Amino acid sequence: MNKEQQSRDCRACVRSTLGLFLLSIIFFTSASVSAGVKFEHSDTVWLSIGGGARMQLDSRKSDLDNNSEVSFDSIRVYIAAQLHKYLKFSINTDKQNHDSTELIDAMVRFELHPGFNLWLGRLVVPGNRIGMSGPFYGMNWIQYRQPLFPTELGGAAGSLGRGEGGVFWGTTGKFHYALGIVDGLKGFSNQSNDKLYAARLTYNFLNVESNFGYYTSSTYFGEQGNLFTVALTLQNQDGGSGSAVEQGDYFGYSIDLLSETVLPDIGVVTIEAEYKDFDSDYSAASPPAAGLADCFCLFDGNSVFATLSYLYPKVIGVGKFQPYLRYVENNPTAATSSDSFEIGTNYVISGHMAKLNLSYVSGDTNASGYAGRDVDKVTFGIQLQY
Repeated sequence: MNKEQQSRDCRACVRSTLGLFLLSIIFFTSASVSAGVKFEHSDTVWLSIGGGARMQLDSRKSDLDNNSEVSFDSIRVYIAAQLHKYLKFSINTDKQNHDSTELIDAMVRFELHPGFNLWLGRLVVPGNRIGMSGPFYGMNWIQYRQPLFPTELGGAAGSLGRGEGGVFWGTTGKFHYALGIVDGLKGFSNQSNDKLYAARLTYNFLNVESNFGYYTSSTYFGEQGNLFTVALTLQNQDGGSGSAVEQGDYFGYSIDLLSETVLPDIGVVTIEAEYKDFDSDYSAASPPAAGLADCFCLFDGNSVFATLSYLYPKVIGVGKFQPYLRYVENNPTAATSSDSFEIGTNYVISGHMAKLNLSYVSGDTNASGYAGRDVDKVTFGIQLQY
C-alpha cells in the first residue's frame, strides 16, 4: 500500500469516526434512556418493548493487511410480557451487520419464588460471566478473545450462548444457582441425541448482585455497592465433539470472579477475572484422522483473563470515564499459546444503557482459543439501549 492510499484511508477513518461521534451525541442528547416502553393492563398484566444497538468503527493492522470499517455489531429488539403473577414470556431478536434477523430468545418464564424459577424455550445456557453478560453488559467492547463454550459458536450446538431446553434458577441468601438441560450439539458426533448439561453456581461474599433472571454483568459502575462474587460453571455433553464416524465427549468448566469496590468521592475499582478449562476428545488443533471434514471439533486446553478498571467519580461533559486494562492468554494442549493486551476506556453516560468505548488491542488471541494473526486494532464503539 502506497503513502497516498494510506493517507486516503486515514482521512476516511477520521471522517467515519467523527460521524459516529456526532451520531452518538445526537442519540444521547435527544433520546431519553429508559427500560423500554411498558404498556400496563393491570399490576399483573403488561407488555414491554425495548431495543439495543452497538455500532463500531474498527481500524486494524496485521502482517497481511490494513483495514478500516464501520459495522453494526448488534441490533436487538426486546419484547417481554406478564400474563399472571407467576407467568411471563420473553422474545428477543438480533441482527448483525448484513445478516438476517435472528430469533435469539423465545421463552416462557415461570417465576414462582426468588429461590425457585423455571424458564423453558430458546434461552441463555448457564455459562461463564462474560457469556452470561453478553456484549451489552460487558466491561470491554470485544470480550470474546477466549475459547467459547459450544453454544456460543454459532453452529450446530447453538448460537450466542443460546440453546433449546430449560433452566432452573434461584437465589437463596448469598447463593445463586442456574441449572440447565438443553439440546446442545445436534448431529455430528451426537448420534444418540444426548443433552448438554450446564450449571452455574455463584456465591456473593458481599452484596448480592441483582440482574434480570440468572444473567450477569461485568461491571455495575458502583451502583450495587461493594461486591465480591465467585462462580463455578460446568458444562458436559456425551458425544459433544467429533463426527458421525468417531464420537467423542466434551466437558468444560470455568471459575470467574468479580470484585467491585466503591471508594466514596474517589471512584469505583472493578476487577474481573476467569480461568477456563476445556476437555474435548476431538479438538480443532489436532482433528482426528483423515476423512473427518465434518468434525465438530472444539478447543482443548485452558485459558485465563483479567481486567482492571477504574471509574472516575466526576461527571465530565455528560458522562464518566472508566479506563481499563485487560490481559488474555489461551493455552491449547496441542497447539501454540496466544495472548493479547487491551487498553481502553468507557465513557459512561447512563450505565449499560448509553456509553461510548475507545480501545486498543494487540495480540493473536481469538474466540476459537487457537492463535490467529497478530493484530493491532483500534475500535470506537457506541452502545445504546432503551
